[in-house]
Amino acid sequence: MASQHPALDPLRIVAGPDREATDSWVRVELTDSRYGEARCQLSYHPKRLAPAEEWAWVFTHALLHIGLNHYDPLTTGRLARDFQHEAAACDEVDRLQTALRIGRRPTGLTGQGTAGACPDIVGPILSRDSKTARRHAEDLATGLSAAVTLAVDRAGGVRRPGEGGRAKGVWDLALSWFIASFPLLGGLAAGFSLVADAQICRQYDIAIAAVDPTLAEIYVNPLCHLTPEEWRFVLAHEILHAGLRHGERAMGRQPYLWNVAADYVVNGWLVEMGVGAAPDGVLHDPELKGLSVEAVYDRIVNDVRRLHKLATLRGQGVADILGEPLPLPRQALGGIDLDEFYRRALSNGLALHESMGRGYVAAGLVEEIKVIDQPPLSWDVALARWFEAHVRSPEPVRSFARPSRRQASAPDIPRPGRHFPETLMSLATFGVVLDTSGSMSRSLLGQALGAIASLARSKDVPAARVVFCDAAVHDAGYLPVDDIAGRVKVTGRGGTVLQPAIRFLERTGDFPADGPILIITDGHCDPLRVTRQHAYLIPAAAALPFRPAGPVFRLA
Repeated sequence: MASQHPALDPLRIVAGPDREATDSWVRVELTDSRYGEARCQLSYHPKRLAPAEEWAWVFTHALLHIGLNHYDPLTTGRLARDFQHEAAACDEVDRLQTALRIGRRPTGLTGQGTAGACPDIVGPILSRDSKTARRHAEDLATGLSAAVTLAVDRAGGVRRPGEGGRAKGVWDLALSWFIASFPLLGGLAAGFSLVADAQICRQYDIAIAAVDPTLAEIYVNPLCHLTPEEWRFVLAHEILHAGLRHGERAMGRQPYLWNVAADYVVNGWLVEMGVGAAPDGVLHDPELKGLSVEAVYDRIVNDVRRLHKLATLRGQGVADILGEPLPLPRQALGGIDLDEFYRRALSNGLALHESMGRGYVAAGLVEEIKVIDQPPLSWDVALARWFEAHVRSPEPVRSFARPSRRQASAPDIPRPGRHFPETLMSLATFGVVLDTSGSMSRSLLGQALGAIASLARSKDVPAARVVFCDAAVHDAGYLPVDDIAGRVKVTGRGGTVLQPAIRFLERTGDFPADGPILIITDGHCDPLRVTRQHAYLIPAAAALPFRPAGPVFRLA
């Protein structure tokens, strides 16, 4: 009855029997811990019989002593026992209990504490600056704020789904803060549900928090004692993971290392913007400021042994972005395009945040939101832009040495003809290194080569220098772009060694020194070293086993 009241719910104090109890009801015991911080627990008389309402009253009395820091020597003014201070402390608690209306005062306790002849609080003296004292004071303040909010909601007829009259936790208040005071993430925060269940967190190894973007749920560990400012940081962290679709952007990368890279970027933004307070141990490195998640991943991927010792908000070695929904009896957001929901909520939030002048937003976060606000380019459009930038297009020349058609309006005026010199045609080409091992799908090959042929025609490129490669190099020479797909023959099985094909193409004398190379593979290849302009075309779910120097286009 006492712990379920909204004001006392955050004060999660352990209670146990007091074997040496004589005339007491409940007393607060402080015990030293190995880290120098005291631990509070309630000790109750195991053989005293009384109605539940009276026990609820005495437990409330003891919990309020803890929340009001009545064990603090700066409050008592002395280290020795002071009966006047004890009476004043009990009077202060009684007045607050009258407002809370929890239980009923036992007969015979008027004007005295709940521990009989002993003081209500026994054990070592704590300082107001101790971590234990600060946490208990913050927990009581959070509970009182939640109780007032709940009372106002009830008076106004507001009933939140699933609340059931239970007190809001400090994490609930942190989420409400985003909706009321932080427009950038307010729209997203309104779409999330908080699941504060210690059993679920223990079952799925969630130390502090994790997010499921598919169900729009954030799982928080109610046994984790964080300040309201730290909970704001944690919730903003998880909301940005979901809103920026970090789970879907992994694209075949190692999930945990990708999560670590995303944590570095998101935490850097939140620290820069001053959203809440970063809990101890979160991943933050000022040297990574300004880098994208992809860039951070490429930088840290080679230090796997050290990174597996780091911890996300979920815990060490596990990602706090849940790739698969937890097996719980809940329904996904059916009928909703999640990408559209997250994109629109973030873009609208940014516009509202800037129009209201509600504070600084990190430049990297603004850039990310503006990028996702634009519809993504399909792989063939992105590849076309690469062609436009790096594949030379032959320019026709006009000369009177070739006849031209006369215009009907002036048939007697000779005009220069338009043609492509052979020297220019030989320079307008590009190289293709094609993985033809058995792991390559014929449908993917056809899709890729069809796109290449159409792009080459649009650039007036007559032929491409093609090298097929599985376990060995097969030079196909210059092929007309329309014939490339018809000449492909899939051979071999398993992985492919592509480096000899690239070396052959770079050193052959009939290929221009500045000709770009397009490498088509499924990612099951050796690390490659390419010394000229190049790009990769791989399946959507594939990943290269090395850090590529050129752009990577993914077949949809």
